[in-house]
Amino acid sequence: MEFSSMNLCELRNVALERKARDYTYRLRIESLTIRAGEKIALIGPSGCGKSTALDLLAMILPPSAAEKFLFNAPGDTPEDVAELWRRGGRERMARLRLRHIGYVLQTGGLLPFLSARDNMTTSGRAKVDAGLKELAGRLGIGHLLSALPDKLSIGERQRVAIARALLPKPELVLADEPTAALDPVTAKNVMRLFTELAGECALVVVSHDHRLVEENGFRCLRLDVDGGDGSINTTLRG
Repeated sequence: MEFSSMNLCELRNVALERKARDYTYRLRIESLTIRAGEKIALIGPSGCGKSTALDLLAMILPPSAAEKFLFNAPGDTPEDVAELWRRGGRERMARLRLRHIGYVLQTGGLLPFLSARDNMTTSGRAKVDAGLKELAGRLGIGHLLSALPDKLSIGERQRVAIARALLPKPELVLADEPTAALDPVTAKNVMRLFTELAGECALVVVSHDHRLVEENGFRCLRLDVDGGDGSINTTLRG
């Protein structure tokens, strides 16, 4: 395997194919390199596969084919993710996710029976300490740590999810439309804070708001869609 020490992820011709009753959906990541600390936004029409691309990067969905899919986290053994999928290395991929990846789901993904504080520490990688309180304070949710998710607004739940992803200081943070449910002013403030707090983390965000991510210094990558002959084909070129 050939790795660049500055590259966290390297993908080339990574494909995922799904068949439904009336059509076949194909996503191909033609080329994508994620460098340490880089900020990338995936943009494109609804249903084009932006969230699917995040699940591939998170090692949640197996690719149908992959010419190159490397993950190179500092302090860990570089891994050929395609080979891990081929040989059934799910435990190794789970450890990689736990140690190095934070994920902000579009709906927040909070556990309803846990407080905001406990949701922020469910990964087991972070303790309830000054770091948690400082991060919660900067996100404006410091006074809500004891509240259950159903007592929080959509925006507050999303900020808890962001704190949960950032608290362990992972090398890669993936976020699926982290501001989609927010009003424009709150979305602008949350995206600015999210980008600032991510610090040296590589950050890959799915967004429908091209201007918002550009204003925050993201490199925008568009997923191109070509439909026809009973298929939907999406290509990502990075």
